[in-house]
Amino acid sequence: MTGDPPAVEDAILALLTAHPPGKTIAPEEAARAVAGADWHAQLGAVRRAAVKLALAGRLVIYRKGRPVDPADFKGVYRLGLPHVE
Repeated sequence: MTGDPPAVEDAILALLTAHPPGKTIAPEEAARAVAGADWHAQLGAVRRAAVKLALAGRLVIYRKGRPVDPADFKGVYRLGLPHVE
């Protein structure tokens, strides 16, 4: 897999759907899925893809266990699927 935006988005969504409902993933997991051993270089691409997917309503970005504004967050974060009710 390459670090192009569709591949990164696909990797994030594939990891999230493979996890039990309600579980989140770290951005590092998606970066590793895209780049393997050189995953650090993909963290920026993962963040950009996560923001795009969050703004589209396809995932939720969490910080300290709470959803955050995808357009304005800093620090350590996790990714999860939106809750379906």
